[in-house]
Amino acid sequence: MRDAAARTLAAFMAVSGITHFTSPGYYRDLVPSWVPARPAVVALSGAADVAVGTLVAVPATRRAGGWATAALITAYLPAHLDPLRRARSAQRAVDRPAGVAARVLVNLGYVAWAVRVARSGRSGRA
Repeated sequence: MRDAAARTLAAFMAVSGITHFTSPGYYRDLVPSWVPARPAVVALSGAADVAVGTLVAVPATRRAGGWATAALITAYLPAHLDPLRRARSAQRAVDRPAGVAARVLVNLGYVAWAVRVARSGRSGRA
């Protein structure tokens, strides 16, 4: 069961990373407007998603990959909270308080999933 959770997380992160390059506009809209070089941020975060997904996919690096995934998704949380600054004028439901809360809860679930994979992963020793 834990191998399935790890493989699914690895695939999820890899696909997420790839879609940063195939649908960059979606991710650019998630990056707060005050962040400089938003296209570069999208590309770097996509590459990071693929990298942590690869780490999770390999049993010898699974523990480190799980922790790296948890840290990366945690680093994305401010971007999901940023719409609260302008929630009253938000056009999209996902940018209103209930939508932001849902986004944050979903991402906290991803963090918990990554932590679970990290805790059950191999230590990297042969």
